[in-house]
Amino acid sequence: MAQALDTSLLHQPAHSPSWFSLQRALRGRRADLVDFCIPCNPYFPSPEMLEQLRQGMVDILTYYPSDSATITAEACGALGLNPQTVAMGNGSTELITWIDHLLLRESVAVPVPTFGRWTDQPMETGKRVDMFPLREEDGFKLDVDAYAAFIRQRGSRAAVLCNPNNPDGNYLAKSEVLRLLDSLADLDLVVVDESFIDFTDAEPDPSVADQAVLRPNVVVLKSLGKNFGLHGVRFGYLVANPALAGRIRGALPRWNLNSFAEAMVFLLRDHLAEYRESLRIVARDRQEMFRNLQAVPGLGVLPSQANFLLTRLPEGVDGALLRDALFADHGVFIRECGNKLGMSSRFLRLVVRPVHDQQRLVSGLLAVLYGAGATPGWPTSPLPPPVPQGLPALPPGAVPQVAVPQIAVQQIALPPLPMGAVPPPPGYRYG
Repeated sequence: MAQALDTSLLHQPAHSPSWFSLQRALRGRRADLVDFCIPCNPYFPSPEMLEQLRQGMVDILTYYPSDSATITAEACGALGLNPQTVAMGNGSTELITWIDHLLLRESVAVPVPTFGRWTDQPMETGKRVDMFPLREEDGFKLDVDAYAAFIRQRGSRAAVLCNPNNPDGNYLAKSEVLRLLDSLADLDLVVVDESFIDFTDAEPDPSVADQAVLRPNVVVLKSLGKNFGLHGVRFGYLVANPALAGRIRGALPRWNLNSFAEAMVFLLRDHLAEYRESLRIVARDRQEMFRNLQAVPGLGVLPSQANFLLTRLPEGVDGALLRDALFADHGVFIRECGNKLGMSSRFLRLVVRPVHDQQRLVSGLLAVLYGAGATPGWPTSPLPPPVPQGLPALPPGAVPQVAVPQIAVQQIALPPLPMGAVPPPPGYRYG
């Protein structure tokens, strides 16, 4: 039997380890790690684009990039934006930092759970963070009127909304977002974080960026790394009226964007069709993954409009132990949500991946939870699998009462997913 992998690297207090840390930990081992943790587009850039980047690697590494104004102007040309309303950053988290320093005053309201930097960054600079709890029994959906009332009650001077939200993937219709913005027009600032909105297909034009440029207190945040499958490049941008965007732009270093970001931006115009196709394929994979996870006994799966699915584990299952077993025994890296405000270790955020990777995930889940369908080529877990409350205990090696072929990904043939909303299956209830 192969020696068990050390999973201590996974036990981070605030975030998951980097891919590079994981690869260093796996060095010298026969391990084909499949990443269901980092929310990246697996279908973009195209092979042709990657080859162009490879051919330019020496120049990219050797020479300074152009200044941020030049790169921003090219990105705006490709994306149809006015450069005066845009500020580009070295990743969306850099922009969150500057929004906090320059535009937030004493307090900000944030629904939780959500992306952790929206609570952590203001607290690090001594601001009051008014946390609005999203309820599990409501599927973590945001009630606009309740959120607005909470902001008034607390006297928050700014507010944040992530749409779709991370980690649950809930999407708030554009009309509802605009209604919220109208009701909060007197605040110092309202930020709409649309880092995952390109994966949304619930309506044709979900973004409110076109409205942000017309409003005095609205900033819309975008993350190109997540959408373009290039987290390592570190680039994102915000859209706001010229005064707000200019204030952020003026604080940023003139050369805050790197040569990889410049090279990618100057490839965009010729590859937007491939980008749109990659989003369509992710939406199709999301539907298949939703069905595959639903077929695992005891799992609750929340419908999503992002490129990840929030999954609730059976009662009595420790998500951290499951995460460690999937990593060590099945070569699957997942995001366990025990360290996210407003969540517990019963929840997993699972990134949408191609169907052949989904098979590895489902096989690993069955093996750890029920001792069934172990992934070939990986050692067997030395620990007994946890038994969910309400399900009968299974003898070692027994297969749970589920038709395993029904969840074998290669046997599920779904038609191409049309653009438009993907409703959950009839009669579906979260949990």
